[in-house]
Amino acid sequence: MVQTKKIGLFVVVVFVLYVIITDPSKAADYVQIGFEGVSAAAKAVGDFMTWIVNGGGS
Repeated sequence: MVQTKKIGLFVVVVFVLYVIITDPSKAADYVQIGFEGVSAAAKAVGDFMTWIVNGGGS
């Protein structure tokens, strides 16, 4: 099982390096999409926590 995880991680790293080397602008787009996703998730968690603190009403 551990060997499978190592191989999977290696494949992902090689793929990421390949994308960065062959098309840096597309790689930058992927990074931006990732950061936007993380930002949206953090905002949603913040909104949820605010909703809870305010009593959970509608």
